[in-house]
Amino acid sequence: MIVAFSVATSGTPQPGHEGQTEDGSVHEAVAAAVAVVRDSGLPNRTSAMFTEIEGEWDEVFDVVKRATQAVAPYGSRISLVIKADIRPGHSGELEGKVARLESALGD
Repeated sequence: MIVAFSVATSGTPQPGHEGQTEDGSVHEAVAAAVAVVRDSGLPNRTSAMFTEIEGEWDEVFDVVKRATQAVAPYGSRISLVIKADIRPGHSGELEGKVARLESALGD
């Protein structure tokens, strides 16, 4: 499966953690979440709005849970958005789907 997720904080951060910057950026909290994803060893990629991760159900959602927990110190409230592509028997789709799209655009 591929899961795309976005996690952000709002509210008051715990002491020693930056919350939103004056311009509304939550990049420090997002960096904490992305570090968890990258340390997982699962195929992943991060864009401006979402992080995608590929693997089996339990391992992917374990990473999403740990990434969500990693942002908790940065605010008193967490927003989590999840979209999943569940396709049993397929792997390598994080790259494969994009390759098929690019091929179709080239035709």
